[in-house]
Amino acid sequence: MSPAPDRATARRRRQLTTAVKDAVRDLNIQLALLNRRFGSRVELRDVDWTCLDLVNRHGPLSPTELARRAGLHPATLTGILDRLQKAGWLVRERDPESSDRRAVTLRAVRERNAELFEVFAGMNSRMDELCDRYTDAELEVITDFLRRTSTAGGDSAEELAKG
Repeated sequence: MSPAPDRATARRRRQLTTAVKDAVRDLNIQLALLNRRFGSRVELRDVDWTCLDLVNRHGPLSPTELARRAGLHPATLTGILDRLQKAGWLVRERDPESSDRRAVTLRAVRERNAELFEVFAGMNSRMDELCDRYTDAELEVITDFLRRTSTAGGDSAEELAKG
């Protein structure tokens, strides 16, 4: 076997890997822009929206669990929760399971989700159209890639948080 095809194959692999990384960076930029515009439409700061989305997807959550998932210091979270509660996006409920009477659980106000869905309707429609272009097998590969990318991002964020 000659070394030329191996070098060409390795070069092509590096180019494809770089293209994937560039596409993920572009996606990050566009989603950040979308989230900022979305947030201004529903009067939520980026970090508020992140916390609300986490409670909507994984809740109800304790404030400690939300702080962990959002990568926030618990003291920072207090102001965010105050804003979300004041705006009617979430409620703090006493945790009946806890012996600590101060313990609360955060629950999203599901009745408000219609407002979120309305603002994201354009993106949801575009995603449906995009997914229609792929086979089930391709969607499984895309889902796997995105989940692994999310895990890599989370692992990297934790690594940076440790210093």
